[in-house]
Amino acid sequence: TCSLLRSPKGFPKLKNDTFLRAARGEETEYTPVWCMRQAGRYLPEFRETRASQDFFATCQSPKLCCELTLQPLRRFPLDAAIIFSDILVVPQALGMEVVMVSGKGPVFTEPLKEVEDLLKLRQKVDVTAELGYVFQAITLTRHTLEGKVPLIGFSGAPWTLMSYMIEGGGSTTMAKAKSWLYRHPEASHRLLRLLADVIIDYLVGQVAAGAQALQVFESHAGHLGPELFQDFALPYIRDIAQAVKSKLKEEALPLVPMIIFAKDAHYALRDLAHAGYEVVGLDWTIRPQEARAQTGKDVTLQGNLDPCALYAPKEKIGELVKKMLDSFGTQRYIANLGHGLYPDMNPEHVGAFVEAVHAHSRHINKH
Repeated sequence: TCSLLRSPKGFPKLKNDTFLRAARGEETEYTPVWCMRQAGRYLPEFRETRASQDFFATCQSPKLCCELTLQPLRRFPLDAAIIFSDILVVPQALGMEVVMVSGKGPVFTEPLKEVEDLLKLRQKVDVTAELGYVFQAITLTRHTLEGKVPLIGFSGAPWTLMSYMIEGGGSTTMAKAKSWLYRHPEASHRLLRLLADVIIDYLVGQVAAGAQALQVFESHAGHLGPELFQDFALPYIRDIAQAVKSKLKEEALPLVPMIIFAKDAHYALRDLAHAGYEVVGLDWTIRPQEARAQTGKDVTLQGNLDPCALYAPKEKIGELVKKMLDSFGTQRYIANLGHGLYPDMNPEHVGAFVEAVHAHSRHINKH
């Protein structure tokens, strides 16, 4: 169970490194699989653990994060765990207040409205002081996992976080945040730089705490076209990979594989493949062969089954997985959904997805 805070040393030996090998482009006997939002409301045990507590209070409890991270692994033979947390802990570390409103999602009590509001943000963030609870959750979970599978840490990317901080929550158009890019390009870059610097320290801290891979979520990439992406997203995405790697080297920490997931950014796949990440995550709106052609042979791809495919009958899920594996190939590939699991999904269908990936990839590899 998830108890006792332990030190980020003397971790149990890793028993299943298939996910890490695939991420690094090494040969695997089968295709590894995990799911975005695998620790989520579709699991009755997750709803039960979460019931009594405020969302962000849960994020701040290493013990609860550990329990929630491990729940899907008790049910399914997944090849990786991803720490239970939220991308909005970074704006919180900058001093912004975010509350989770049931049925609505995250809401910022005072979003950024004017350029002057940037002065209200902490300009220097001590990530251990502000986000140490995430590091503790990672260390505790890594011990409690007992080497079963690797543990992934993550962060939102600067543009995605900026868009939340200005919109004050979710938005279908991101018009307020995008208006900053057009009206206040310099202030936008100041904010993105501030976010990138915190994210870099935060990701390095996660590795120091025991994370064995890192994923950067540019979830709102689809709201930008190629030009805005080129100016306001890509430079920071590149910089994060480069800076994290050089800091890991400096601090003699393991050089863990990094994944970039820029949702709906197929216009930028070529650039993302050269942005310094070992793995490029794909949403469900691109054909596997096309993604391979654009990204080349030097990166691993991750994705990209339409999450809604899990509403299909189990046999149909198996067929869709087989087709996906035939298209991507079983090597240099990590199976996943094209985005997170939805709360009303049937856990048995998630199990069918995981088993189909293992069975079909083994079969393809044999023949």
